Amino acid sequence: MANDDVFVSSSCRFSTRISLRWLPEPAFENTDTIVMSVKDWYLDLRMDKKTSTIDWAIAGQRLIESQDPLRVSFTHELDSHNEFESVDCGTFVSLPNGDDLETGSMPRSDLAGAPVTDYEEVWRELPFKEGPEGSKKGMSWVLESDTGLEEQEGEVTVVKSFLGRIWGTYLALQQKQTIARTKDASGGWSVSKTGVDVSARREEWESGWKAKYVIGDAGKDLPSMISGLDGEGDGAWRIPGEKVIINGQSYIVRAFEEL
Repeated sequence: MANDDVFVSSSCRFSTRISLRWLPEPAFENTDTIVMSVKDWYLDLRMDKKTSTIDWAIAGQRLIESQDPLRVSFTHELDSHNEFESVDCGTFVSLPNGDDLETGSMPRSDLAGAPVTDYEEVWRELPFKEGPEGSKKGMSWVLESDTGLEEQEGEVTVVKSFLGRIWGTYLALQQKQTIARTKDASGGWSVSKTGVDVSARREEWESGWKAKYVIGDAGKDLPSMISGLDGEGDGAWRIPGEKVIINGQSYIVRAFEEL
């Protein structure tokens, strides 16, 4: 685990959810959730504790809109709830015990019609899990699959993947998406997106990489730390915006950190 000095100097955040409350109902927690953020990019996997299925899987950018109060918006480049157009913006305040209380409103997917509902979520920041680099140091990164799409009219189906690692924790998320582009009279683009079920892997370092969850039709075929990722941490891996090849697929480096 990271010591306090390393933890403070890192640009990464690693957290779990303690509770969710749909106002005015009582708070509860039905998931095993981790969120990893490396600089401005994040992956979020919430697994239902009873069924071991995906409650929600999302990934994209984490954008700070204000510092006082802290307001953060999250883009949904991948979303198992298919809520690509919804505004996801939360306000965070620190609680006396060090946890963070997030408040906002979002579609409630467990109800018919997914009505937008006020919510409260309590988050707890976690120390980074020790990984293969050893004690008090580690590598963190986020990669996004490169679909190679150019702006053109029409409908196309792509496979969107996000891979992320913070030290000894790894996530891989993948979703087949249909993207439709139309051009309006002024020449601007209108884009709509729909997605089907997400496949996922979550792996943890325990004297070697071990799979904790392997979910979905493509789960077993997703890139895995167990089999290794060619060139991890070398060359282009360290440069946001550069591209790397994993299992024959091109990925864009979105964020990288090594401590």
